[in-house]
Amino acid sequence: MCGAVKPVGGRADRPLADAVPARRCRRGRFCFEYAGAFFYRKDGDVQHMKSESKRWICNLARMLTLVVGCALGTARIATAADAPAKDTEPLALKLPAPTLKGTPEDLPTGANIEPLSDKPRPPFYVPKGVKNVALGKPVTSSVKPFTGELSQITDGKKEAFDYDCVEMKKGTQWIQVDLGESLPIYAIAMWHDHRYIQVMHDVIVQVSDDPEFQNGVTTLFNNDVDNSSGLGVGSDREYFETHYGKIVDGKGVKARYVRSYTRGGSLSALNCWQELEVYALPSQ
Repeated sequence: MCGAVKPVGGRADRPLADAVPARRCRRGRFCFEYAGAFFYRKDGDVQHMKSESKRWICNLARMLTLVVGCALGTARIATAADAPAKDTEPLALKLPAPTLKGTPEDLPTGANIEPLSDKPRPPFYVPKGVKNVALGKPVTSSVKPFTGELSQITDGKKEAFDYDCVEMKKGTQWIQVDLGESLPIYAIAMWHDHRYIQVMHDVIVQVSDDPEFQNGVTTLFNNDVDNSSGLGVGSDREYFETHYGKIVDGKGVKARYVRSYTRGGSLSALNCWQELEVYALPSQ
């Protein structure tokens, strides 16, 4: 049984006895299953069962066709999902100038902090026709600021100057913008304090139709990973304050009030705001 055998199909295969264990078949034959095809020895000759081979090849072809088809289908779905819709456009922000103070050498690091980048972010797509509906709208806060006025947070000015900053005492504090009516929100852009390259802690953004934020509250962003502000454990990452600001996806949630929290930063325990913009489709 062992030893060299006659090539099958013109290919020099290894001895069938070395390929897989043999099993006894009817009529005293020894059968081998090799690469999905069956072989048997009869009268000293190794013969290939052509019918089994053809069936195996057909099944293999069907499997390959199914696998390739699924892969291509998945690729088409992913491409369609990533492509912007025809009725959307990149969010156009009016960016302030970068800070002239440079980048500190001892920047905070960690798995929960996005790496600092000096490159523009990828386009953020929003429905065509969205406007900054927070511009000029009234602002309230958890505590009265000791530097600046709350109205500066929605005045459209966000340069890296001291007089464009609104500062509040330490601890978890919030500011709140009243949009005047409930609107579908698609993006919220924030600048806390890009005078310095730093990280603000416990940044939480919520929206609601309730001015007291007791009912119908939707959290759009939360990087408080240890729940130190008591509003729930967040899964978002901390980020560096730059002139690019931070864009939060509004997801089309309809709300009248936008509230955002902070709890100091990596350079100071004080809370600071420069600008908050809310992009929504204005009511007709």
